[in-house]
Amino acid sequence: MSGYPWAAFAANLAPAAGAALAVMLVVFAVAVRRGTHRLADVAWGLAFTAVAIVSYVMSAGHGDAVGRLLITVATALWGLRLAVHIARRGRGHGEDPRYERMLAKASGNRTLYALRTVYLLQGALVWLISLPVQAAQYVPAPVGPLAVVGILVWATGLTFEAVGDHQLARFKADPAHRGRIMDRGLWSWTRHPNYFGDFLVWWGLFLMACGSWQAAALSLVSPLVMTFLLTRGSGKRLLEDHMADRPGFAVYAARTSGFFPRPPRRPAAPGQRERR
Repeated sequence: MSGYPWAAFAANLAPAAGAALAVMLVVFAVAVRRGTHRLADVAWGLAFTAVAIVSYVMSAGHGDAVGRLLITVATALWGLRLAVHIARRGRGHGEDPRYERMLAKASGNRTLYALRTVYLLQGALVWLISLPVQAAQYVPAPVGPLAVVGILVWATGLTFEAVGDHQLARFKADPAHRGRIMDRGLWSWTRHPNYFGDFLVWWGLFLMACGSWQAAALSLVSPLVMTFLLTRGSGKRLLEDHMADRPGFAVYAARTSGFFPRPPRRPAAPGQRERR
């Protein structure tokens, strides 16, 4: 078995970056035309899909054929599902409040500010976080036990994310739930089943790239960065800051795990401390 093809992998980096940038620029143009930058969230999943497909094409003649196809399909399924879900969720709505607050900080041209701080930044993050997807395309070893574990972790994450999104969409569709906090189904076990699902997806993709120590070393930064974004960056932290003042959220947060799923805490009896 030959060693890891460093030169071929290095040649993949620029086209992968170009694919992510192209998606971001196209979506940016559409967003400017429509007057809403919430479309940047749709571009996130599409950009990962584009990187996976470009890397698959670029790696022809390198790597294990089954492994290359598996990680490409896994990334595309996750990315396209996410893009479609976010597009449907945002249909008919105005600007996302997160982007409104961000763009309010612009001291100059808001459009150029959005390009720099949203689209170009997200494009760079897509390129960095997609390193397992790129590196796995060049692993010469056949699919092994770590990759199988990775597929199972990825599938669990995708299911968790999709089910959580579906449950939330159904909850919001009922007018009787207007203004209420979603605390049912997976949302009773974790305040962020969709973010936890993303966490599993990217650790699963990383494991799929661990058929060689070189690919593992190249791509470990990816799940670490994604975990930080989901828990401390633009994911959980930012969303909970936005929801902190909503009626019922403090009670919901007190009984429900902030990230990793667990059974909800029982409400404290009158005069007793809440059970921890």
